[in-house]
Amino acid sequence: MRLLIKGGRVINPATDTDEVLDVLTDDSTGKILKIASNISDETARIIDATEKVVFPGFIDMHVHMRDPGQTHKGDIETESKAAARGGYTSVCAMPNTSPVVDTAEKIRYVTDKANTVGLCKVYQVGAITKAMEGKELSDINEMADAGMICISEDGKSVMDSGLLRKAMKIAKERNLSVLSHCEDINLVEGGVMNAGEKSKELGVNGITNAVENVIIARDIMLAEETGARLHLCHCSTKESYDLLRDAKEKKILVSGEVCPHHFSLCEDDIPSKEDANYKMNPPLRTKEDVEALKQGLKDGVFEVISTDHAPHSAEEKAKDFEHAPFGIVGMETAASLTYDELVLGGYLSLMQMAEKMSYNPAKILGIDAGDISVDKPADLVIFDPDKEYEVRKEDFAGKSTNMPYEGWTFTGQVVLTVMGGKVTYEL
Repeated sequence: MRLLIKGGRVINPATDTDEVLDVLTDDSTGKILKIASNISDETARIIDATEKVVFPGFIDMHVHMRDPGQTHKGDIETESKAAARGGYTSVCAMPNTSPVVDTAEKIRYVTDKANTVGLCKVYQVGAITKAMEGKELSDINEMADAGMICISEDGKSVMDSGLLRKAMKIAKERNLSVLSHCEDINLVEGGVMNAGEKSKELGVNGITNAVENVIIARDIMLAEETGARLHLCHCSTKESYDLLRDAKEKKILVSGEVCPHHFSLCEDDIPSKEDANYKMNPPLRTKEDVEALKQGLKDGVFEVISTDHAPHSAEEKAKDFEHAPFGIVGMETAASLTYDELVLGGYLSLMQMAEKMSYNPAKILGIDAGDISVDKPADLVIFDPDKEYEVRKEDFAGKSTNMPYEGWTFTGQVVLTVMGGKVTYEL
């Protein structure tokens, strides 16, 4: 069925469009048919977007779907529902599942299952090393032949620099993005939260900024040497801003993302070491770090907002900081947090929000998305900037609800998501 979205404020970075327009889409082709004022089509379902914003469908470069093997936390269907509720039409699924996604067969398993579910385009990321053991490269070429567009060891770093350099050379040859989890495991020393006043107060081991910064510096150097496209995942430190800015000035092919939890929370917000909903990796940093991340998003050093959506069961997260797993779910709150903290906070315009949540990820990944233009995929989000709502776990579409925003009131909410001309979520 055709959809006719009427009277929305269309924000499209690809064409620098910021205008009240109608958008006509077709589910049979999955494309946008027409964009203009006062479109009429008696065969279409009319969607009134008056006083609302029409964004290109959001793209999350960093999601843990937990499928295969960890489906008590989430699976392709439940996390696709979470994606749709959050306005996401495309996501990159990280490979640290059980078993690890390190073969073409496993790549096809996820993409085929996602296509069957049909709520979100899932680009499965392939593991850099077999079983993510850091000892032997996966067959990257075979996975690329199966449709993989990025490689990563997310959840850990490839500590063997020579092995990573070989992977980057293959990535360069195959035009694959390298998504880097920057963590020097030899520096962690049992840390479970940021090394600072809060960790001292709570009496737990801390994670210093150097844990992240050392690997960022190394991976940037390897990207410069190999020419591979490097994307720095979940940047959390003030030094990451400096390192990425300097790399860009040297014209190294590197980009970086910030997660909503890292620009909306700091270590001071952690109420106690008993509440592991605040436990994530990298950890919540200092106010100074948070301000650097916001500034980096504002000035374009960080081009992407991703979620690092990481579902865990309630039982796992009921443990304290020292025993619970790292991770937070993020897709269902990301748009509201970005709008509240960054747009209303004066750091980003609506156009910049669209760039960082859609247009820039599409460019980095090299996918046909993030563009509200005729004949482009009809992947769209309708966002109500005036709607206030309270975050409640019972409203979540995903399988898990491990996040610290319960009871928060947000301004701005996704009210409808369209993927390939079909409504995948409606408030």
